[in-house]
Amino acid sequence: MDIVRLSERLMGMKDEVWLRHANPWSVWTRVLTPLPLMALAIWSRAWIGSWAWVAVGVVLVWTWINPRAFSRPKTFESWSAQGVLGERVWLRYQDKIAAHHIRMAKALAYVSGLGLLPFAYGLWAYDLGFTFLGVVVISGGKMWFVDRMAWIWSDFLRDGGSLEDLAAGT
Repeated sequence: MDIVRLSERLMGMKDEVWLRHANPWSVWTRVLTPLPLMALAIWSRAWIGSWAWVAVGVVLVWTWINPRAFSRPKTFESWSAQGVLGERVWLRYQDKIAAHHIRMAKALAYVSGLGLLPFAYGLWAYDLGFTFLGVVVISGGKMWFVDRMAWIWSDFLRDGGSLEDLAAGT
């Protein structure tokens, strides 16, 4: 099982949760808040000691709540909604996705993963520059991945796929 499917399982991403996550508010708050909040929570160990674990827990809870916190969008025409739907295609129909998309999506996952190195070092050393670099690399890789997923969604629709095809068990 790859990391994306494991993440989907851990997050409890069922069909309705995915549709709610397609709300642009969900996507953008998911991009803009967890990493900076996690950095602040981990850095807070300098000010509040072991209570920093509570702050880390709050960030993890927010990360889990986020895809559920917003209503299903009225349309799925926004770039962010198409990225979320493309990610569902990625998880469900990877055997039908063009090889160039698969190669690029995997490369972008590695780029984001590389951002963990400066992020972790920055958190350990209380170095704002490295922490910020890590956030930028992780988030930049993720945003480019979402863009690739939007492209996959477009190809899926062009090839006759539909929103209904993403329902569980199909």
